Amino acid sequence: MTERESAADIEAAAARWVVRADREDLDQAELEAWLAGDTRRQGAFVRAQAAWGLLDRGRALGVEEAPQRPRVGRRGLLAGLGVAAAACVAVVATPRLLAARYGTAVGEIRRVPLADGSLAAINTDTALEVAMKPRKREVRLDRGEAWFQVAKDVQRPFVVESGPVRVRAVGTAFSVRRRDGGCEVLVTEGVVEVWSEGAGEEPRRVTAGERVFASDSAGAARPVPASLEITRELAWREGQIVLDGEAFGAAAEEFNRYNARKIVIADPALAEQKLVGWFRTNEPESFARAAAASFGARVTVRGDAILVQSIAPLAE
Repeated sequence: MTERESAADIEAAAARWVVRADREDLDQAELEAWLAGDTRRQGAFVRAQAAWGLLDRGRALGVEEAPQRPRVGRRGLLAGLGVAAAACVAVVATPRLLAARYGTAVGEIRRVPLADGSLAAINTDTALEVAMKPRKREVRLDRGEAWFQVAKDVQRPFVVESGPVRVRAVGTAFSVRRRDGGCEVLVTEGVVEVWSEGAGEEPRRVTAGERVFASDSAGAARPVPASLEITRELAWREGQIVLDGEAFGAAAEEFNRYNARKIVIADPALAEQKLVGWFRTNEPESFARAAAASFGARVTVRGDAILVQSIAPLAE
């Protein structure tokens, strides 16, 4: 399996193609093959052409304003402009590279290395943006959940923003999950500070093995120890759901986060039954059938619905 070409490599290659075109040193078939190799290349090529056009206009203005400037040979001029074009494309590309957006579809889990050496594990149906700034590393979590293993850099704190909630670290590991009305933060290594903008509360320090819920309006609650719970709740990084006494209804909601085919529990009493087990996030039907067998229920699949119904009244 070949390594995916980086955005920076694509931008640089596009600049070289544009320079070759101007030099009349271009094989059209080669260019078309290169463009077809990755959908990102077409946009990079258009940006490079635009940058080259700006340089052409600037060159024309320079000739008009400074007619006494010594003449330069065509190949030398093109070589210099080739370097300038690459620099111009780099300027166009820099904001996008420093503020990269990542998203996952339902059921997709991604592990993304960040430019500062940190790592982000991004859970299902998540959208976030990462901006590496001179004095701060910023992540905006619009929805979903992500776990971050943060490279230590005392000069640039790593801050996750989700609505008014803020989580600040220097070098540590933690997850943030956006929920209704706030965020849940789980810390697996080191220490983080959690607060909500406008809540009027001091930041809460949360250490490894603790969890905290930060309300959008009221700020962070008191952290609670939860080492074993954190291990289970972050099993999604390996594509797993681990249950240890959770209610069937809550477990079904968790599976529904990862799958287009949803588990529907027809009887409220079934939803209260407790479960223990290890399951794959992408196997909702297997999970529903295993749960139904333990409860004496039945499963019916209807389109995108996995319906779980009681066969007989459940024992008290």
